[in-house]
Amino acid sequence: MIIGVTGPIASGKSVLIEMLIEKGFISFGLSNEVREEANKQGIAINRKALQDLGNAMREKYGSGYWAERIASKISADKNHVIDGIRNPGEIEVLKKLGNFVLIGVDAPVEKRFQWILARNKDSDPKTLEEIRAIDSRDRGAGELSHGQQSAKCYEMADVFIQNDGSFEDLARKVSELLETIKC
Repeated sequence: MIIGVTGPIASGKSVLIEMLIEKGFISFGLSNEVREEANKQGIAINRKALQDLGNAMREKYGSGYWAERIASKISADKNHVIDGIRNPGEIEVLKKLGNFVLIGVDAPVEKRFQWILARNKDSDPKTLEEIRAIDSRDRGAGELSHGQQSAKCYEMADVFIQNDGSFEDLARKVSELLETIKC
């Protein structure tokens, strides 16, 4: 089985992914592929630079480019979870592999802001306005078809998790969801 995960920053995607890893899933992140390419090209590792590189490579090689890089690493006899899906072309590539389920995870921006402050990553936004700016670009505002399109990706999800409660609530929702999709 291949599970794709999409949703905005700090929505709870990593909790879902960690639970799948505990069930034996192998995790791949499209953003890790972008970082690897950025390192090869000597590009700074920051959100905007990585997004710009991701967009440029999709424009040059097709909207499914990053998923194609991951697809070459997937083995048919194992379960995989793929994070960082930001363009519908990536979903199309992953669907062709078969046995693919896309999970959309979302949470209210105010909750995400609280969680971002609590996790205190250097690269994270520090204000609600910064989160909204990140969300705007991620969702596709001002982006071309090969760019960031997470709103379209979310709309394409097969199942959804609304993360609007406690960590325990999210863990319960994820467990219930995993039962229904049989993993």
